[in-house]
Amino acid sequence: MNIIVTASQTPFIGGGALNHIQGLVGALQRDGHRVELVRFPFQFQPEASIQALMRHCESLDLSRPNGQRVDRLISLQFPGYGVHHPHHIVWVMHQHRAVYELYDPAHASAELQALRADVHAYDQRVLPRARRLFANSARVAERLQQYNGLAAQPLAHPPALAERFVCAEAQNYIFFPSRLESLKRQHLLIEAARHLRSPVAILIAGTGGQQDALQRLIAQHGLEQRVKLLGHLGEAEKLAFYAHALAVFFGPFDEDYGYITLEAMLAAKPVITCTDSGGPLAFVVDGETGLIVPPEPQALAAAIDRLHSQPAAAARMGRAGRARYQQLGIDWRHTIDALLQA
Repeated sequence: MNIIVTASQTPFIGGGALNHIQGLVGALQRDGHRVELVRFPFQFQPEASIQALMRHCESLDLSRPNGQRVDRLISLQFPGYGVHHPHHIVWVMHQHRAVYELYDPAHASAELQALRADVHAYDQRVLPRARRLFANSARVAERLQQYNGLAAQPLAHPPALAERFVCAEAQNYIFFPSRLESLKRQHLLIEAARHLRSPVAILIAGTGGQQDALQRLIAQHGLEQRVKLLGHLGEAEKLAFYAHALAVFFGPFDEDYGYITLEAMLAAKPVITCTDSGGPLAFVVDGETGLIVPPEPQALAAAIDRLHSQPAAAARMGRAGRARYQQLGIDWRHTIDALLQA
């Protein structure tokens, strides 16, 4: 088939969205389809730029661009899912979160208030037009139901390099690879390090806008010998850090999906997450494949100490996590079949 995939382009901002986009395109191409990726330049400010892009996307009809047959249109992100096509499959990574679950009316500017009204109207108008509506995760499906009254089918997919994750002998460190930003809550893990009773190190990988603030927090509490910011890791380095971790922490606020949870499960490592972390809660079974704790430093420290004091139980949780991943049948073959048969 000839397939167009639409997504957004946020210059110099990578992360899980890029892996999702590239993973889908690659899987479709390996399946023998001709695929074109159309990415719409997106910037968070000013709000008027978002409104202009919404109008542009909704004005586009990709049924037969330049006379070329397009059998399927698969849209992943706002506002690209407003494009027209008779066989349009929408697989929502997430909506524009700043006007949904992250919206704070007490601090919203007049421009953001107006954008919120426009985005809600846009989503109510364009999403029901889709031939089929999928969500990136159970959490994203819950939001679509909560805010828009729309039923979406959760559809999981594997992280990049899924076949290369392995488990090796655990060492005394907790691994947390992610973009360094407020919603990922690296600060929570750093604060937890102050309360640890066990000699466990904290290794945080990634880059982002919170790097300097996190480094200051480490210095403020005198944790330089226990907590390390590793910066960007290459693929081989990341796989090795996963393989030898005692456990993986991933406790963001209301995450959409969370590759880190799945990567840890593939590496047979227990996952520590939080009660308000969203996406990871669909995969982590408390006490079986990891630990779910309140987003509080003392509770997180206690969970880390527990795994350190019970290494056999930690290893057993990790193996159970890998088995759960396999039982869930998360692979691109299943994902592509679901999208193209819709």
